[in-house]
Order: sequence, then structure tokens, then C-alpha cells
Amino acid sequence: MKLAFTMAPGRGDIDLVLQRLATGLAARGLSCCGTVQINTERDDARPCDMDVRVLPDGPVLRISQDRGPEARGCRLDAGALETAVGLVAARLSSGTDLLIVNKFGKHEAEGRGFRDVIAAAVAADVPVLVGLNALNRAAFEAFSGGAAVELAPDLPTLEGWALSVAGLDAAAC
Repeated sequence: MKLAFTMAPGRGDIDLVLQRLATGLAARGLSCCGTVQINTERDDARPCDMDVRVLPDGPVLRISQDRGPEARGCRLDAGALETAVGLVAARLSSGTDLLIVNKFGKHEAEGRGFRDVIAAAVAADVPVLVGLNALNRAAFEAFSGGAAVELAPDLPTLEGWALSVAGLDAAAC
């Protein structure tokens, strides 16, 4: 099984790393499918806007809801997330070199979101890299049966793994 995850301590750090990884791998000719998250800070001091770019070339979808200044709790727009899931599922093919999922989050932990897409990719022998936070680690480990490899959240490590599981030599790219 070619399944890996990465975690970064800072808010939004994993999003930046996965975004750079997807761009770099595409420049090397790899066919990446999935999503990377783009966070946009707001001037009004409210939490950032969250968008995902569906790989390889869009669209960009807003997955956060503006629920007003007094709102608390989850801001995820589940409908927008499911739209992204559907687009990625339709693009996933045997020619895909790598599936990148920006986050195995609460929806995936509860059996929704990208969970079935990840399982389909693994079943089709498509390598999968997932961003993960500590809150959902136990659910991800249960989902993966403990078979996923943890990778450091740095570009050289992630690129090396991606090129290796795609059967490419990093020096040749």
C-alpha cells in the first residue's frame, strides 16, 4: 500500500507545503489528482477564508462559510467539500501518479468527505498523500489499518517519497 500522511505544527503550514509539492511535481511531469488548500487571511480579524484548488488545474472552490462575527464552531461548507470530492473522484484514473488530499478531517473521520476517494485510489494502486492534524490521527490510523507511512512535512522528503512511489528517480527529473 502506497499511503502516507504528513503533519505540521503551525496553522496552515501543511497547506503551504502540499501546495508547493503539487506545483513542483506537476513541473516534473507527474499527474497529480486531489486538492490543495489555499487560506486567505481576512482584514476584519475573523478566521481565514478556506478554498481548495482541485488538481491539476482547478477549479478553486470556497469550502468555508462566513457565518458572521459572533458565530462559533465549524465553518466548513460541507456541500462545497462534497463538490470537490466529486470532481476529484471523476478525475482519478489509473494514469494518476499521486492523489494528494489536503486534509483527512472530521468529515473523513466520520466516513464522509474524501474517505471513499482515498480508498478507491489505494485499491487502484495509486499512491496517496494526506495532510493530517492531531485531532484526526486516531481515526486516520484506524481507517488505514496502521499501514500509512508518516513523512516529515518538508518539501524534499515529500518530493522524494512521491517520486519514489511513482517509480521515478529524483535525479532524472
